[in-house]
Amino acid sequence: MEFNPDGSIKLPSYAIKKKQNDKFRLTSAHCLQVTKEVVDFHAPKKCTLHIKLSDKIQDTSFVRNIHKRFDAYAEVPTKIKQIGEKEFDVEIGTCFRRCTDCTKFIGMLKEHMVGNVIENKGNCTFEPYQKNFEFEDYFDD
Repeated sequence: MEFNPDGSIKLPSYAIKKKQNDKFRLTSAHCLQVTKEVVDFHAPKKCTLHIKLSDKIQDTSFVRNIHKRFDAYAEVPTKIKQIGEKEFDVEIGTCFRRCTDCTKFIGMLKEHMVGNVIENKGNCTFEPYQKNFEFEDYFDD
C-alpha cells in the first residue's frame, strides 16, 4: 500500500483508469451513473439510488417513465425526486424484497440504456446470488 505526500492512500493504477473512464463516459457518451447508498442500517432499513445522467442525454423523462413502470409491480415502496437538471434520487423503502427490487430497477435502467450504466456499489452490502458454473454439471465428457 502506498501513500500520497498528504497522507492519503494512493489509488492503484486500475482504479485511477476506471475513474477516468467513467468520467469520460459521463461527458461524451449516452450513459448514466447509479450509486447505491444505504441511508439507514437499523430497522427499518432504507436505501437511496443516486442517478446521474451524462451530458449527452437531453430528454430525462425516461427515468420517471421507467420508475413508473417499476413502481406498478414492485413490492417495495419507492419515491423519485429530481435533484438537478440531470440528477435523480430514488428512495427505496423498507420491504423484505428491497434489494431484489432495487436490482430489478437498475436492470430496467440498463435495458433502456443498452448496458451503458456505470454502477457504483457505494455502501450497499447486497451481493446477488451467483451460481458457480461447473462444466460437468451441464455437459458429459
